[in-house]
Amino acid sequence: MRSASEEPVPLHEEFIYCCGAATHVLKCGPWKDLSKDESKNLPRLLFMIIPGNPGLAGYYRTFIQALYRGLNQQYPVWVVSHAGHCKPPSGMEMIEDTDIKELEDVFGLNGQVEHKLNFLKKNVSKDIKLVLIAHSIGCYITLEMMKRASELQVLRSVLLFPTIERMAQSPQGKLMTPLLCKLRYVLYMPVYLLSFLPEGVKASLVRFALRGMKTCDESSITTSVNLFSVDCIANILYMASQEMLKVVERDSTTIKQNLKKLIFYYGTGDSWCPQNYYDEIKLDFPDGDIRLCEKGLRHAFVLDASKEMAAMITDWLQDDLTKL
Repeated sequence: MRSASEEPVPLHEEFIYCCGAATHVLKCGPWKDLSKDESKNLPRLLFMIIPGNPGLAGYYRTFIQALYRGLNQQYPVWVVSHAGHCKPPSGMEMIEDTDIKELEDVFGLNGQVEHKLNFLKKNVSKDIKLVLIAHSIGCYITLEMMKRASELQVLRSVLLFPTIERMAQSPQGKLMTPLLCKLRYVLYMPVYLLSFLPEGVKASLVRFALRGMKTCDESSITTSVNLFSVDCIANILYMASQEMLKVVERDSTTIKQNLKKLIFYYGTGDSWCPQNYYDEIKLDFPDGDIRLCEKGLRHAFVLDASKEMAAMITDWLQDDLTKL
């Protein structure tokens, strides 16, 4: 007999077009369609994950499964990739073959915000409450979503390792900005050449690149193989270049307006949002739920700490869920 925690989690996978761009969606739980207003079987709450960059849904597979289990399988948990941050299945192009252009610059940072809002509008009933769990640049996107669509019924937004300000000035940003903004095209040719390697060889290269980690989530390795797609990596690097240029000032107005709905979780050794960013936002919002990691988790927690992070979030939200 398996324990309840080991029972296989119902996981539904879709590749769809959203705003005309290929999008990968992973859904935990039996709820596959939340857009029908009249269905009596709709859950009251959806947990939606807004990824970091790379925004491949597969990186969050273990995380959403652990979160779904931690929620006693009562609520759907979905992760929606960023537009174009996937390798579409055979027969599906990265951009929908249509004369109608749904969104200008869908792969850019502004486009990714509208992409998530469009996904919710088309796929989730407006009566369903939301818990938005965002990671890295997903936190910036989530704050923008709350700013642009105040009608969203957001119960909570959990912002993990939030890159919401001064990205180019962060230690990692200073290193990466010249590469992302001026030299990213140089990377396309080696990625193109590597794309012809057998899948097993690609997986071995990924394992070699991650060899310094004591443990690594197997789904992260299989997902990373998608980074050998030129189209996918081009969309990832293009979005990253815009992050360096556009994520400058913290949106304190939106934070103030939604402070009671927000949970911030900063890392102690995070080179994308260093601890002084935590110190400053804590000073500016002393009444906010702003936490500093005491477990030494890395910015890219999905590589090795998905279950630990899911357990913490479940604990944080217990009071909110009992009030539903």
